[in-house]
Amino acid sequence: MTEAEPPAIDVRSLSKRYGNHEHGVLALDRVTLSIPKGCVFGLLGPNGAGKTTLIKVLTGISDITSGDASVAGFDVRRESMKVRARIGWVAAEVILDDDFSAWENLWLQARLQDLTGWEERADHLLEYFSLKDRKDDKVSHFSTGMRKKLEIALALLHQPTVIFMDEPTIGLDVGTRRMLWDIVTGVRKEFGVTVLLTTHYIEEADALCDRLAIIDQGRIIAEGTPSELKARVHADLVQIETAHDLDTQRISALPGVQEVRAQGNDWMIRVASSEDFLPRLLATVPAEDVRRISVEKPSLETVFLDLTGRRIGQEEPMRDIRKFYMQMRRARS
Repeated sequence: MTEAEPPAIDVRSLSKRYGNHEHGVLALDRVTLSIPKGCVFGLLGPNGAGKTTLIKVLTGISDITSGDASVAGFDVRRESMKVRARIGWVAAEVILDDDFSAWENLWLQARLQDLTGWEERADHLLEYFSLKDRKDDKVSHFSTGMRKKLEIALALLHQPTVIFMDEPTIGLDVGTRRMLWDIVTGVRKEFGVTVLLTTHYIEEADALCDRLAIIDQGRIIAEGTPSELKARVHADLVQIETAHDLDTQRISALPGVQEVRAQGNDWMIRVASSEDFLPRLLATVPAEDVRRISVEKPSLETVFLDLTGRRIGQEEPMRDIRKFYMQMRRARS
């Protein structure tokens, strides 16, 4: 992105509160982001952190409480229809009409968006995603991977400049997930779109994103390239569970210890080198008191752990997800 070129997505001190403005739930807390054109930008955080709320605000589905945002150069509040005309959407749950063929799903999408001359574009997309020979087959006969490909084709049909992908690989098996990673990378290059990807999968964010922001409890707590974020943690993190309380001062005095955090009998200890520290720890703590020890080398997981003192949850429930995605699909039209 050149200095004169505006970002694909620009968010400035954006807050979103549900309910009473004084006592309601603060879902987004003064979020500021500038996402360059043509990149895959990740929003990494646990479910409930505010990822989907941010997408709802950026797509005009939900009102902004305070702050400003623009997408594809258009103000989200004042020019919401222009924003919607320039964005695509890929949901966590594939939203297709199973009784329609692949071509009929594309036709329906074209009708919803009032597109003309869409057939050549649709034909190209089917060929690109290796679905052309199945264009007349009902979607109900498609594999999960094929359905995901078709959903992305629908999102690209009107030639958007920005695509939102909200937890696109949740619930997929490892093989299908990695196939989708390749597709996301290929789509960015082939169609020149900017991708805003939300995820709570550490490995996914690391593999796919040019840049990413870590969000927790509605706040951006870190931003940068995956390498830059991992470089923030100049230490190993040792977690230990003990049968009895440890002597915090004694542990802190061991060579190489940078910080000790305690939550009951669970301890997180930041050390310069876990290889040097563990023998010293085990010489200090009686073996019968040690229930569990784990070591984390610098990674996006340790960045989140270091910043929040906890891990990104992998099994939190997603509420009313299908209702929201159907709402989003209608809004795209």
